[in-house]
Amino acid sequence: MQGALIVVPIEINHRGPYDFVVDTGGQVTTIEPSLAVELHLNAQGTTGVGGVATYARRAYSYLDLIEAGQHSVPNAVAVIQEMTQLKAADSRIRGILAANFLEHFDLLIDNGRHILCLDESGALASTIKGEHIPLAGPRGSQQDLPFTRPMIVAAHLSAGDVAPVLLRLDSGSNAPLLYAADALVRSRSKGKASILKRVANGVEQSFSVLPPQDIQIGTHAVRQVSFVVPMNAIGVGPTPREDGLLPTMAFQRVFITCAGGYVTLEPWEH
Repeated sequence: MQGALIVVPIEINHRGPYDFVVDTGGQVTTIEPSLAVELHLNAQGTTGVGGVATYARRAYSYLDLIEAGQHSVPNAVAVIQEMTQLKAADSRIRGILAANFLEHFDLLIDNGRHILCLDESGALASTIKGEHIPLAGPRGSQQDLPFTRPMIVAAHLSAGDVAPVLLRLDSGSNAPLLYAADALVRSRSKGKASILKRVANGVEQSFSVLPPQDIQIGTHAVRQVSFVVPMNAIGVGPTPREDGLLPTMAFQRVFITCAGGYVTLEPWEH
């Protein structure tokens, strides 16, 4: 792990290793164009790629084999696109390892000890103690999801009403995000929101930072979380099917089993 990013060495088509960011919030693995050239990949067409209030069409290809340690997945789709912000954080990063690889394994992210574990035997799940929090389905039909089913949990916000919000567990960022904040959340969030800016796909994007509030997930409470809300979108894509993102860094340990359909969360000790 490197700061908030989880970076692991992987091999692609028996070549490498290459440094990839592990991103539970991303649906499809991504490689930078220069690596696609090294691997002699041919674009098979284009597909829609969504980010934080961004949407664009990018070329994609198929990888014969992705290997992370002793774990492998054949015939995986990979999007080919530049990763300017990630490269600025670490120039050695060549891609993003996303859910179309990760969903094949039970996944333990231990932020306290900077350890990532993958398991396909079920043995890891038997050692994990704690509340089993069901993975929630996205809104709308689950039969037409692109690539993978997102890793989502239902949560209650102290500044919201009794209805839960759906938050995608995201190991690829350190910023909690709501795609939109309704009037009730804004009115109960005391204080004036600040503004952040970034450049994505060559366009400036602004974010409103809401005052801190508490999140309840199962029996776990995460105190004083400041969500950001995008104030403008880049590109026109489908409506998000969850309400926002929650970084896995909010917890000391996160265990996700897509096969078992639940997550186990261990808060940071204070």
